[in-house]
Amino acid sequence: MSTQSSDKLTKEIKFPSDHTKQIIFSIRRLIQASELYTKELNKKFQISAAQLNCILTLYEYGPLPPSKIADHMMVKSSTVTGVVDRLEKKGLAERMRNSPDRRVITIQLTDAGKQLAENAPPPIQQKIIDGLKNIGNAKKEQIVRSLNILTNMLDVQDLEVK
Repeated sequence: MSTQSSDKLTKEIKFPSDHTKQIIFSIRRLIQASELYTKELNKKFQISAAQLNCILTLYEYGPLPPSKIADHMMVKSSTVTGVVDRLEKKGLAERMRNSPDRRVITIQLTDAGKQLAENAPPPIQQKIIDGLKNIGNAKKEQIVRSLNILTNMLDVQDLEVK
């Protein structure tokens, strides 16, 4: 390969700027932190992060219908259905029909579910929630705008959050 064509190839390759690298590395760290948290939960308690969030919601608020659990967890009701199915199989929660209308159900923790709630670590997003309490509104708005820019770049702003 001649020096001239080598120089041309080098000029065509665009290397990311330092800011771009910092953004990419920060996103990777967030993803890795989430994956590590999920692995630890699975290893120590044999549950997923969504299952823990459901357990902690029921522990804090008591028996709830699936739609209310979904509101507290900030997910769709269809997501809660699968989570509750898995918690029931593990003996951590149960569906109760206390209404004359058999379609109305509430979910409540079993004793094993309550014990897990008392011993489990806080959900990973709790660290973010606690940290955001110490940040002013202007900074929070800046974070929201920045994250919206990133989600729009990936064309994922309409994805269901699970």
